[in-house]
Amino acid sequence: MRSLWLVAVGGALGAVARAMMSTAIHSRWPSTLPWGTIAVNLVGCLILGLLSGALESRPHLNPTWRAFGAVGVLGAFTTFSTFENETLAMLHRGEFPAALVNIAFSVVAGLAAVWVGQFGGRLL
Repeated sequence: MRSLWLVAVGGALGAVARAMMSTAIHSRWPSTLPWGTIAVNLVGCLILGLLSGALESRPHLNPTWRAFGAVGVLGAFTTFSTFENETLAMLHRGEFPAALVNIAFSVVAGLAAVWVGQFGGRLL
């Protein structure tokens, strides 16, 4: 039961952080591309990579804290559904090049961010 509470608290923290970061980026750099969502997802990928890389060599750590960070905080911070919704909205508006850039950039950069994070996490 304790792990569920930690996931819930982590989720609340991640959701608030996502809203703050995404809103700040969208208001500062308005664009056809949803840079706030892209940034949130890439930062989340990097942090998840760091976390998984660091925990890979530390299996003795309490799995409850893994749930707090990976499932709670980062699960609420990153947002695949928003990425999909914004991409579909671009397609409906006929912004096909922007939608393709959003898909390609998000996927490739997300994979790169996780890889860099895991590499860095193993060095911790």
